[in-house]
Amino acid sequence: MTCRALLLDRDGVVNIDHGYVGHRDRFEFVDGIFPLARHAVDRGFRIVVITNQSGIARGRYTEADFLALSGWMRDVFQSHGVDLAGVFHCPYHRDGMVERYARDSFWRKPNPGMILEAARHFGLALPVSVFLGDQPTDMEAALAAGVGRRVLLAEGGQGPDGRAATLTIARPVDLIPHLS
Repeated sequence: MTCRALLLDRDGVVNIDHGYVGHRDRFEFVDGIFPLARHAVDRGFRIVVITNQSGIARGRYTEADFLALSGWMRDVFQSHGVDLAGVFHCPYHRDGMVERYARDSFWRKPNPGMILEAARHFGLALPVSVFLGDQPTDMEAALAAGVGRRVLLAEGGQGPDGRAATLTIARPVDLIPHLS
């Protein structure tokens, strides 16, 4: 069985990007993310978070810190009536300080590895799915994976070079009219 998904970048989309957010005290949800997620779930989308986490490779926080934060984030989504199907993360970065994570990875956006793994794991139909990200690398990864709709979240609706984007919006709730 295949289903469609709303794939969400984390930093800058789910939470405000304060830079290397690895703990709850620095995690602040983006206004409008819960109404968007609830709307998507009500229309049959599975919600999956796809996130680069170079802070792990850079030694800013541990992978255990990230997993604990992700568990808490999932609980908060659940309290808003949204079940996150999964959270896929890439802890690797070639310039990492933590030897175990200091390398290139096919999972690191703009590569499509995390998206493809999520699709395989959950039976996602990527051509009818939506990726919401705030960076051109998010759009590039989604395009490379074959995601049908690639939405760039950019302040004022005008983003950086988002040529791979099919739509640019200013706030997560601006995507609601485009999901049916």
